[in-house]
Order: sequence, then structure tokens, then C-alpha cells
Amino acid sequence: MKVIVQKFGGTSVRDEEGRSHALRHIQNACQDGYKCAVVVSAMGRRGDPYATDTLLDLIDGKQTVVSKREQDLLMACGENISAVVFSQFLNENGVRAEAFTGGQAGIRTNDGFTEARVSALNPERIIEAFTRLDVVVITGFQGANQWGDVTTLGRGGSDTSAAIVGVLTQAERIDIFTDVLGVMTADPRLASDAKILEEVTYDEVANLAHEGAKVIHPRAVEIAASAGIPLRVRCTYSDDLGTMITHKSAIIKVHERLVTGIAHVENLSQIKVQAKVVHENFASQIFQAMADAKISVDFINISPKEIVYTVQAHAADRAAQILQSLGFIFEMKSSCAKVAVVGAAITGVPGIIARMVTALSKENIEILQSADSLTTIWVLVDSCDLKKSVNVLHQAFAL
Repeated sequence: MKVIVQKFGGTSVRDEEGRSHALRHIQNACQDGYKCAVVVSAMGRRGDPYATDTLLDLIDGKQTVVSKREQDLLMACGENISAVVFSQFLNENGVRAEAFTGGQAGIRTNDGFTEARVSALNPERIIEAFTRLDVVVITGFQGANQWGDVTTLGRGGSDTSAAIVGVLTQAERIDIFTDVLGVMTADPRLASDAKILEEVTYDEVANLAHEGAKVIHPRAVEIAASAGIPLRVRCTYSDDLGTMITHKSAIIKVHERLVTGIAHVENLSQIKVQAKVVHENFASQIFQAMADAKISVDFINISPKEIVYTVQAHAADRAAQILQSLGFIFEMKSSCAKVAVVGAAITGVPGIIARMVTALSKENIEILQSADSLTTIWVLVDSCDLKKSVNVLHQAFAL
């Protein structure tokens, strides 16, 4: 039995036009001899009747007093509706299909409601269903714990579900269908000459996703990579093959491409904290206080006399209040953006940072902070310089 996983996002299943395009991709796979495990998101986005954010608005969103277990019950409704509607649509068009929740499909999770993690997989029910059906339609974003409670996998969970289903069914490939043509060298809204990447490695696309490229969730990439299952990012409304994501060894031309793409994260605030007295608990006190307040920190530089880090703009005021209450001397700069240069081939290659700094300085773009890892180099810039920075770096590396 050959199995392929196809995941369709909310904009792909929100109306009959989108579902018709999805049907064509499913029929093509069935004609090629595949059984299709189709993972669907809730229909549409905030404002659409059954979108996840619309459902959460019914209970006051983040201000709700409802338990996380009950939040999961509510949030799962969008995918349940989507799966049944899509299953009916397939059957009306001659494709034998049935809908299953994540739990019914065999996805067992822990009790981490709203952010559950997979604890076990049982493929028996899906294997049996494929003896009768062409397609199983599985709700994205959800599973069930040992008690049968519905659990959700966190935002971006439908991509994660697709990767999990790929492992569950030992699929040959996972296709992530969305409203873009594939993974691009930069955000086309900022870089007009951004191009589609035909092939990228798991590490490259995971780093791009972590650094703000929203085309696929990094957790999904990590799960697929661990099982060695190729991923493809494709457009629902096109027959183009999009971007193939696989291991580095499978990409022949990877060494010819020094940099893969430019990613960015907006709406950051930079915080610089001065040490009144240098002591070993200086950093731990600050970061423990941020953790206790559930404030995520990023882009961290630590020295004996100063700590520099960023927080999301919505958490900046809260972070400032905490630092003031602890008596720290600090500066805060709002309206910042992080720009990342990502490439599997940059490890150990001299001159990458020099090229970045030279390109940015020629355009009088101030670098507020920098950091690097094996495959990624980051710079922090003022938000007003974001678009220019992305384009300058995109051109500097001939993307």
C-alpha cells in the first residue's frame, strides 16, 4: 500500500472553490496509485464562522476563565466540522472517504492541553479504513489523551498533524498545500525579486520557519526529518510542484548555494540591562523573572556588566515593570526587527558576516545587535529599516 499525506490549510477548505482545487490534487494522487491521508485545518481565518480564532472569541479569547481542557474541546470543533464537510464533498465527487478525529486516527498525546505532545501512535484503524476507502480525512491540530479527552497540539498544529500522520501511515511523502507557491528566498511582500526554492534541506526550512517564514511550522519539519519523510510545500491553486524538503545528502546542488534565504521577525523590543554590581546571579535573576512572568526572550547577549535581549512588543511593558520592581537599570528600544540569513552551506565559510555588515553599512542601516549559529546569522535593526535590510541582503547574496 502506497500512502501519501496531503494537508490543506484553512484558506484551501473555506469554500467550494478551494475544496475543488484540493479535490483535483487528491484525485491525481489516487490515479497514481496512492491511498491519501488528508489532513484539514478549520475553515478560513478569524471572522469566518468556524475558524479557531472565531471560536475562541466566543469565550473571550485569551481572557477566558474556561479551563484549557475545555478550550481544547471548543477549538477542536473547527477541524471536526471541516473534516466532515470535506469528506462529504469528496464522496459527492466519487472519492470514497470518511472523516476521523486525530484521536480516532490513532494519535495519543499527553495531558498538555492546548500544547499537547504525542506519546503514542496506533495505525490500526487507518490501515483498516484504507482497505475500504480511497481517502481518510483527519482533523488537523488534535489528538486524544489516555482518558479520551480531546487535546490540541498548539498553533501551527495542522502542519504538525500532517507530519505525525506521515509517521503513523509510513507515508512516502507529505504535501503541505497552502496559498503560496512554495518556500521563497524572502518574503515577497518585502523583496519583489524573491524566488521559489525548488529544494531545501530540513534544517534550512526549519531555521527559516523559526526566524519568521510562516510557510510551514518548524515542529512539522523536525518530525518529518526524524522519520526521513520528504515534505513538499505546494499551492492548492496550482499544479506546480513547489518546494521539496529533504535531507541534505539528497539535494545535489546544495553546496552551490551559499545562502538559502532571508527571514525576518517583526514587532520586537530590545532591552539592555546594566549590572549595578557584577555577580554570578545577575543573568539568572533576570531570566528567571521573565520566565516566571511567561515572557519569552530571544536574541540574547550576555556579558559580565550587561545583558541584552529581545521580547515581543506586546510583552515589553510587562518586562519593563518587572525590571523596575527588581531595581535594575535598563534601556528599552521598541520597534525593532530581526533579520536572519539562513544557509546550510555557510558553516565555517569566512566572509559571510563581513558581506552582511558591508552591505548594510553602505545603506546606512544600523546593526543594533548580532548573533550567529552554524546555519544562521541574525542582525537586529530598526523596524523602519526592515524592508531595506531584507532587500539589501537578498541582493548581497545573489538570491
